[in-house]
Amino acid sequence: MNQSVLARRALAIVHAMMAVALGVMALSVFVNVVLRYGFGSGVAASEELSRLLFVWMVFLGATVAYPAGEHMAFTSLAAVLKRRSRVFSALTALIRLLVIAACAMLGWGAWQQVVVGLGSHSVVLGYSTALLPMPALICAVAMGVMALVELVRGTPLDLGRNADAERA
Repeated sequence: MNQSVLARRALAIVHAMMAVALGVMALSVFVNVVLRYGFGSGVAASEELSRLLFVWMVFLGATVAYPAGEHMAFTSLAAVLKRRSRVFSALTALIRLLVIAACAMLGWGAWQQVVVGLGSHSVVLGYSTALLPMPALICAVAMGVMALVELVRGTPLDLGRNADAERA
């Protein structure tokens, strides 16, 4: 199977997972609010479920946003240096190395939290609390690997469509 076809399918699956998580969160919170204010009772699991789904949705979204170049970037310096190819290439490599270092730190911290969470369970739903830091670990590994591949391939920085507007 072609790598781009596989990547598109994976992206579609992650987008579907995020949409389902958002839908379940919205429904859960809505039902809980109606029950609480309308009938004086609520669903105890609603808050826990919403928190878990929100964390997963945020980190899945961050992972998907990286290859699309949708993370916030300050391109003022890079845009000025784009005409000087050697300096721009060095800056690109430095940025990729910094992304890899940040992902390594995030991944290490998330791994430690996963290990701690393996021994405990959530109060209401009873899921392993390792599920809360797990998306941070997955995000760190995925983004770190993507940055490493870009570094090895020498992929130039995508300054985005707003780079010209930022310089003005």
